[in-house]
Amino acid sequence: MNHSNATLIKRLLCIIYDLFLLIAAFFIIGIIVSSISTFIINDGNAITDDHPFYIYNQAIILTSLLFTALLFFGWFWRHGGQTLGMKTWRVQLVSDDQMFISWDQVFIRFFVAMLSWACFGLGFIWCLIDLKGRSWHDIASHTQLKQLEKKTS
Repeated sequence: MNHSNATLIKRLLCIIYDLFLLIAAFFIIGIIVSSISTFIINDGNAITDDHPFYIYNQAIILTSLLFTALLFFGWFWRHGGQTLGMKTWRVQLVSDDQMFISWDQVFIRFFVAMLSWACFGLGFIWCLIDLKGRSWHDIASHTQLKQLEKKTS
């Protein structure tokens, strides 16, 4: 089936929707990781910025949140090509060969998308310029976000 590429607006709507789920996951993982490190390292007392383990603790928490986001998107992209936000807006991620994506593509797409955001969203806006409607992370990971047709009953 030949579907058109998802528009920038649809991409952003999917991201906003998925952010709500991801923030909830961040709260859960953040509480677990910070509680474990607080009880193991500092006998249940808060690890403040004057504690020698403070920087390491911050790095552990941020790394766990990054890993959570990677697993969140990776799981959904690999299993059906859609997060909940993508299902809501009828957008599906496929490989350029129209198959589901590999873990290599997940890693590339995830980290290039972070770069796209770090450049003030330029990697996303690129889909307005690209003749095929692709963002930087689409191009780098050899993937496409396809707009699915509305199901009629």
